[in-house]
Amino acid sequence: MLSPLGFRTMVVPLMFATSAWGAGASAACGQEPPYEVIVQKNVMVSLRDGVQLATDVYRPARNGAAVEGRFPVVLSRTPYGKAGMASTAKHFVPRGYVVVGQDTRGRGDSEGIWHWMTDDRQDGYDAIEWIAAQDWSDGKIGMMGCSYVGATQHLAAMAQPPHLTTIIPADPSINHGIGGVIYGGAFRLRVWNWHLAQAATGSRQARDAGMKSVLQQQADDRRHYLQNLPLRRGTTPLKIASEYEDMLLRMLEHRRNDDFWRCNNIIEYANEHKDLPVLLIGGWYDLFSSSTTETYRALKQAVRGPVHLLIGPWIHGTPGRSNGQVDFGPDAVVDLTPIRQAWYDRWLKGNEAGFGAQAPFRTPVRMFVMGTGDGHQTEDGKLYHGGYWRDAGDYPLPEARPTKYYLHGDGSLDTAAPAQQACSTAYDFDPRNPVPTIGGCTCCARQIMTDGAWNQWGGEHTWTWPRPIPLSARNDVLVFMTPPLEQDTEIIGPIHVQLWASSSAVDTDFTAKLIDVYPAKPDFPAGFDLIMGDGIIRARYRESDKAEKMMTPGQVYEFRIKLDPCCNVFKKGHRIRVDISSSNFPRFDVNPNTGEPPNDHRRTITATNTIYHDAAHPSHIALPLVPAAK
Repeated sequence: MLSPLGFRTMVVPLMFATSAWGAGASAACGQEPPYEVIVQKNVMVSLRDGVQLATDVYRPARNGAAVEGRFPVVLSRTPYGKAGMASTAKHFVPRGYVVVGQDTRGRGDSEGIWHWMTDDRQDGYDAIEWIAAQDWSDGKIGMMGCSYVGATQHLAAMAQPPHLTTIIPADPSINHGIGGVIYGGAFRLRVWNWHLAQAATGSRQARDAGMKSVLQQQADDRRHYLQNLPLRRGTTPLKIASEYEDMLLRMLEHRRNDDFWRCNNIIEYANEHKDLPVLLIGGWYDLFSSSTTETYRALKQAVRGPVHLLIGPWIHGTPGRSNGQVDFGPDAVVDLTPIRQAWYDRWLKGNEAGFGAQAPFRTPVRMFVMGTGDGHQTEDGKLYHGGYWRDAGDYPLPEARPTKYYLHGDGSLDTAAPAQQACSTAYDFDPRNPVPTIGGCTCCARQIMTDGAWNQWGGEHTWTWPRPIPLSARNDVLVFMTPPLEQDTEIIGPIHVQLWASSSAVDTDFTAKLIDVYPAKPDFPAGFDLIMGDGIIRARYRESDKAEKMMTPGQVYEFRIKLDPCCNVFKKGHRIRVDISSSNFPRFDVNPNTGEPPNDHRRTITATNTIYHDAAHPSHIALPLVPAAK
């Protein structure tokens, strides 16, 4: 039942949203005007263990009073402050929905101890069934939200609450043992950054001004802490936010994809997911681009759904026309609000009229194919890369042909396999001088790295490589490149690199990066090396992501590196480039090459790593080529 704790009401002004893909509804002549919005704040919802979660309920109203009757409900469960649902309510409540925002356990105004999503299955179940029992709910409940708030949707669905009807996860933070946090055995340091930031904002400890100040100071000094990793228990101010320190360190120490990550593993346990309509929204430059597309594939096999995928040229949570140093054109801009409304109208209200004819829903997949622009410099100094929207019956495209491009000893990249009997290239990997991160599929950590579409040159935007020098100039970066392409080459789908390599160390890393190389033009005299995606493998996890196995120095091993998926036209005259190295900092933690336990090393050593590219060791990248349209 509703608790009087913190209860108050207020009327919220109306706001409508429009889009090129559909317009928000408004009152027509002779129809009832849209509802007003009234909100009940900080309703304390009791969970099965007695913990109470602070919840805001936005209801349809007229003349300042809630309207009697039952309505479908849109729910978000968030660690970032439920007040953010006010703008969502301004759109949906006037159109006949109840909107509910809830602070997750231990965050915002909610009781309890935060535990990084491990409580969100049962907490989501309890919240949904509480909503279903209210006299303003018709029992049909949809969920929405991005990132962590996308994860709380999937986690609730894994608990199978009877009244959860549909979900729209955007860039969901899931599959943490399969790339979300641990990527090929390496650790995504944006998660390290997240813990420092969130301990200082929104934690129960940050409700105390003194504690908040100390935690914020550590977050402000994050670059200095990064240069002194590993982070150890009880040695920094993070110790006063004990649950944040404990969870972060347990993650840093636990690189195997096993039961530790079980609660968040949708890909390998999709059969546990409730069978319901799912609209997945993602971005090619989002850190969860692999996770989102792989979740789509897993759910398509496990549930009847329907399951849809909408994915644009976007960074995390930002469906705009540009990111980094690149402009994708006006067609890349999408207002997601009317899309969500059409989805909820269909699955929560049963309104089928015209649903399947709308642009995002004509086919299960709608994706933005990047790269059809002319490469001119825009007025704000960006590279015009362009692109177009493509509807598809599935992802990956059934017509895409996996094509091997082989690494050759002369630095070329070619579909012809190497014929030499012995050929290799060696380089030194010094953990004290790692290859810097410049863009790519990262997120939410701009204090320590850039994200999105960037030229692979240093500059003031990159604190770890502040001079305007290309990464290709480094001796620890091996560059393999095609000749200028003779025709446009469209690549859509998952990417991987197969390497044969050895090391002087018992453990090391290997990285791979895919780059669209623009030729020199008047606007960009040195060309432009546009990152499309990258990946990493920690050698001890080369055979399995569930078990470690050290190397014998000097012995040749086979490595498979999963890269971020690609959806790009490499235009005629451009080159396809693959960079091989052993670090990408601070996107990933740096391997000390010593074989010591994760997050517990005291030493670093320089490793001599050797890449083989001959007839017996045909190292290559596998690219899903889409046949040219006839």
